[in-house]
Order: sequence, then structure tokens, then C-alpha cells
Amino acid sequence: MKSTRQAIAFTLAGALAISTLAACSSGGSGSDDETSGSDGDGKVTLKVVSLLPGSEQEAIDAFNAQVEEFEAANPDIDIVPEEYEWKATTFAPQLAGGTLPDVFEIPFTDAKTLVENGQLADLDEQFRTLPYADSFNPAIIEAGTGADGHVYAIPAKNVYGVGLHYNRALFESAGLDPDQPPTTWDEVREDAKKIADANPGVAGYMQMSQNNTGGWQLTVNTFARGGRTQEVADDGTATSTLTNDGTKEALEWLKAMRWEDNSLGSNFLLDWGTMNQAFAAGQVAMYTSGSDVFTSLVQTNDLDQSTYGLAALPLEGDDAGVLTGGTLAAMPANVDESKKEAAIKWIDFFYLAKLVDEKRAVADAETLVANDQPVGTPVLPMFSQEQYEQNQEWIADFINVPLDQMTSYTDTMFDLPLVGEPSQKTQEIYALLDPVVQAVLTDENADVDALLEQANTEAQALLDQG
Repeated sequence: MKSTRQAIAFTLAGALAISTLAACSSGGSGSDDETSGSDGDGKVTLKVVSLLPGSEQEAIDAFNAQVEEFEAANPDIDIVPEEYEWKATTFAPQLAGGTLPDVFEIPFTDAKTLVENGQLADLDEQFRTLPYADSFNPAIIEAGTGADGHVYAIPAKNVYGVGLHYNRALFESAGLDPDQPPTTWDEVREDAKKIADANPGVAGYMQMSQNNTGGWQLTVNTFARGGRTQEVADDGTATSTLTNDGTKEALEWLKAMRWEDNSLGSNFLLDWGTMNQAFAAGQVAMYTSGSDVFTSLVQTNDLDQSTYGLAALPLEGDDAGVLTGGTLAAMPANVDESKKEAAIKWIDFFYLAKLVDEKRAVADAETLVANDQPVGTPVLPMFSQEQYEQNQEWIADFINVPLDQMTSYTDTMFDLPLVGEPSQKTQEIYALLDPVVQAVLTDENADVDALLEQANTEAQALLDQG
């Protein structure tokens, strides 16, 4: 047997080896002109993901400025921005109902299933026109590639390793040094209790627990303790391993913090969006999420940047690893060629060219800074470390994020032992783990072993479906 590293995981050693760069879906509702891509005057109308609902006006202004720049360079394309937030519980109905934008975003974990189901457009021909198409880390491209070898979903942004996000002001309030964040899970527990005791009503630490995020973050905590939740044989047969020691330790740790330390606050039903909101409001002192979340905290949650800190995820155990993931850009299966051609231009302009072209990198950074948006949030390279560092040199004068408050993460980011998310039935298994996390947080008598045995049985049944 071998672990799910093979699916979408990539080590930075692999990234460094890359050379320097030189079926039930619909295209959306609307008129025939919209479906065919024409808006009636010869232009192609392309609906694209813009920002999260509730984003700050400055973020909206920055996005609109980028749209104006693109349309000026591409007068035959009319960009129609649509607010969008991917959620496991709403994505499938949106795709089936044809209510997604023409260019939407999905996590690495979802692409394979959507391709197999015939729900994504084949973008291979358009992707191959990009001058840097052959320079991506191969494992990242694999995430959006079908069994036929064609690219259906294109790496777009936010390749991340999970980190520990913390509130520096709350650390200081408990007599803790914000420049010395915890490096072990025992230290996280100790600091969480000190913070909770010093700040009644504040969660010293909290973990997501609903809309599949409970399963996602339990997997994060499992990997960080050397466990794995799934094993895949060479023939593709998958075995659920939810009863591993790492998962048990993670749940027992949470249970102790909840019922012995009383350090997890009182809201036990947070997902990605509500966790970010609570953290930015100073209601949560520490949580784990992708290293890229700082940008969203600023754009959507009005984060006080002086209070923000980012630390490396504590790792314990012989095979401990940091969960990695990212975002792909995709299109519904039945979009026509004109929209595909327009989409690749937009994907190049908005997501990718700024990573590999100095002029585009500077222009993008200038626009963001002019609208008080973050530039320089730590992410992992989609190409190579060399290209990433070159990009950082191009935009050095525009970087405005508090990198000196993130050094615990950035000093180690190229050495992280990265592990990809489980490759089969990922979101379905995350969903069945949500109630397990919730039970530990809400029931003092929750039986961790029994909960995991039941979840493991259910997960195996999902995997056996193929």
C-alpha cells in the first residue's frame, strides 16, 4: 500500500527541479447569445469569479480596475464579475443548476471527480497556448488533468501549506511573546488556556467543524501527527484508515481542551468563512488554515493587520506532514469555443501572467496597492522556488503585508514536508467527519474510538463504490 501523497501532493524538492521559466452542468442560464458567448454586438460575454460575498469596497475597486485593464487590452471580451465562495454543500447544486460563472474556482480535491462525471470543459487546447504551460510543477497540473491526459482545470492561485494563524494582541494579553508562537501541540494547548483564562469569552484555539471543514481540519491535524486517513494501492483500490493513532490523538487533544481546559470558547459550529470572521473580530486566538488566508481576512473581514501572526504548523511523529492544497480555474462542460478562448486570456491575465512576467507582476501589484489590497501574502510556488523568488524581487517595492509577523512560517515554507489531501471521495469523507468533530466539542462523554470506528466503516463504504 502507499499513501495518498501520489494524488496531488508535491514536495518542494520536486518544485525546485522545475526549470526557470523563459455531464449535468450548464453554461449558465440566460439568452442564446449568453450561452453561445456573444452579447449581441460581436463581443464575448464571460462571467467570472470576482470576490467573496461581503468583500470590502477597496477590494471590489481593485478587482474592477483589473477588469477595466483587461477589457482595454481585449475589447472583444466583456467581463461580468460575479461574487463567489466555493462551499462543498452548495457547489454541486450550483453546477447542476447552471448558476455558476463561466469561469469558476474549485479546490484541487474536486477536479478528478468532476472530470470523470463529464462536468468540466476540456481546456487542453487553450491551456497549451500559454507560453509557460510546460513549466508548472507537474504534480500541480496533474490535479486538473483527466485520464485522457487533457487539462480540464488550470492551476489558478493559492497553492498553500496549512499554517497556524494567531492573534498577537491576544498573546500579549496573556503575557505570551507574540514573536515566539507555539511550536508543539502541547504548547498550543498551554497557550490557548492562558489566553482563554485572560480573556473570558475568547477561544484560545478553535477548529472548524461544519460544511466539510471539520473533516478537512481533522485531516490537517492527523497529518501533523504522522497519521494518514486513507491508503491507495497501486491498482487504485483505497482503504480508509480513520482509526489511525494520529486522528485519535487529534480528537483526544481537542476533547481535553474543550472539557478540561475550557479554552475553545462557546461557538462550536464554525466553517471557513465564519472562522475567519471570528478570528478577525478577536474572538479566536489561534486556528489552522491555508497560509494564503491573510488576503481574505483583509479583503472580507477587515482584519487589523497589526494583530496578525502566522506560524508553522506543529509537527510530531515519524511521518508528520503539512497538508497542502490549492485552487483551480474551470468551466462548465458545455461552454462553446469562443468562451474557452476568452477564458484562457482571462486566466492568463488575472491569475498566472503576474507570476512569470515582470511587467504584468508590477502592473498587478500597482493596482492592488493603489486600492489598499495585500501584496505578498505567503503562498507556495506553482512553478519553482527560483521563479517565485524572482517574482518577489519584481514586486519588492509593493509588498505591504506584515511579513515580519509571519517569519515562523516563511522561514520554513520551502522545507515543509507537504502531503496532498486524500485522493478518493475527499469531500464526502470530510462531510462524514464533521459530526465526529462536533461530537467531541459538544459531548463530554463522546467516545472517540467508537466515533472513528463508525466513520471508518462509512468511509470505506464510500470508497468501495469506486
